[in-house]
Amino acid sequence: MAYNETLAAAIREHFRRHHLTYEEKRMMGGSCFMVRDKMCVGVYRDQLMVRLDPAERTAALQRRGCAPMEFTGRPLRGFVVVSSEGWADQRDFDHWLTLAKDFNPQAVSSKKKRLKAGSVGRNSSGSRATKK
Repeated sequence: MAYNETLAAAIREHFRRHHLTYEEKRMMGGSCFMVRDKMCVGVYRDQLMVRLDPAERTAALQRRGCAPMEFTGRPLRGFVVVSSEGWADQRDFDHWLTLAKDFNPQAVSSKKKRLKAGSVGRNSSGSRATKK
């Protein structure tokens, strides 16, 4: 199933409106919006994925349309998903994105995978780089 492109466009517009630099990556069957090389929010099917302060999770789960984010049969710490009923109103939508943006500076970035000997990657200038 494809992801909700209208929701992804709304996230892009929100980030542009707030002058937030981001990178969009297709992953987990949807689209993730990375801020400072860390997942901030994303779209999976028709749901908004939100990375938030784990201390805020209990309160977040009390809001309309919010549920634990589970991909492996167990909840992912610091992540929730929000159905359309929870983000259809502009104030609610902005609330979720603000929670994610506020937590982003404290979030831990995923460790970069190291290149195996002889493999090819890209350096910061985009040039091919080979690890020996």
